[in-house]
Amino acid sequence: MSIAVRNVSKKFGVASVLDRVSFEAKTGTLVALLGPSGSGKTTLLRIIAGLENPDSGNVLYQDDDVTQSSARERNVGFVFQHYALFRHMTVFENVAFGLRVRHWAEPRIKERVFELLKLVRLEDLAGRYPSQLSGGQKQRIALIRALAPQPRVILLDEPFGALDAKVRMELRTWLRRFHDEFHVTSIFVTHDQEEAFEVADQIVVMNQGKIEQTGTPVEVFEHPANAFVMDFLGNVNIFPVRLQDGRAMLGKIEMPLPSMPMDDSEEARVYIRPHELEIDRIRNNNTCLEVKILHINPAGSVVKVRLISEEYGLTVNVDVSPERYAALKLRSSDMVYISPKKARMFAPDYTI
Repeated sequence: MSIAVRNVSKKFGVASVLDRVSFEAKTGTLVALLGPSGSGKTTLLRIIAGLENPDSGNVLYQDDDVTQSSARERNVGFVFQHYALFRHMTVFENVAFGLRVRHWAEPRIKERVFELLKLVRLEDLAGRYPSQLSGGQKQRIALIRALAPQPRVILLDEPFGALDAKVRMELRTWLRRFHDEFHVTSIFVTHDQEEAFEVADQIVVMNQGKIEQTGTPVEVFEHPANAFVMDFLGNVNIFPVRLQDGRAMLGKIEMPLPSMPMDDSEEARVYIRPHELEIDRIRNNNTCLEVKILHINPAGSVVKVRLISEEYGLTVNVDVSPERYAALKLRSSDMVYISPKKARMFAPDYTI
């Protein structure tokens, strides 16, 4: 079951929430709607579900135009951020609820509920109430409750937003395995870039009611369409430069660029991710910038170093490997040099 959104617009009062949005989720894919708060992600998801009506545009399930169909007619499974489990019902009854509404026979209900509970390894908790479950267990129950009536589509609104970091990580891995087993076309809303990259087949980056870019996680990360996408997808260092004689200059420092899309004498910005900067003890070329180490965080798989260029008033973040950190013997207040291994430039039409 593929899902296509065609030129969907939506206003609440005079505020435009969605502006002619179009994208397609192919059959069996897991798609992330990724963007900051207020970008229109949840409104778009609710329109796809049939919980909101668009002012204009269409929603198609396969080749069927379902724009005017109710949520029930669309046969959608919806998973909310805060679980929305019935507190007065046991785990079994929560999962069975949608089946009873659809008048399934009792033996079939029992078989289906325990089939799903075994799948998430919670069959021993069938008689418990939501208040007796952990956050991760509640979210698993919310997901299999949505799956119970065998929906054509699963929609998830910030499904892990209410959980702590460790549980979120575990459930992301679990959701990906779960999806690979069922292959139900799924769309989930998130503002967490790491979550989107880890789970999704396709990412739709949204901002202010519009789609900035659509692609696989690799395509979006390695080839950002514009400055917003580049800046939103993780940490990035931004260097203000001036174009001169076909070069991008930060004062007397030349910044290497793959292309020059702007005219000389214009101001621009160079975008460099922390892992795309090299730290050294000596100046080895004319792209080196002298900086002072402000803080070092050696925790994790990379060492995060925060530095400042006092000459240009720029704070810079650099990620180095633990081996490189040990070889350089970096310490706070040391003066070192940084140089870019890779850089991107965009027209100055986006401000943070």
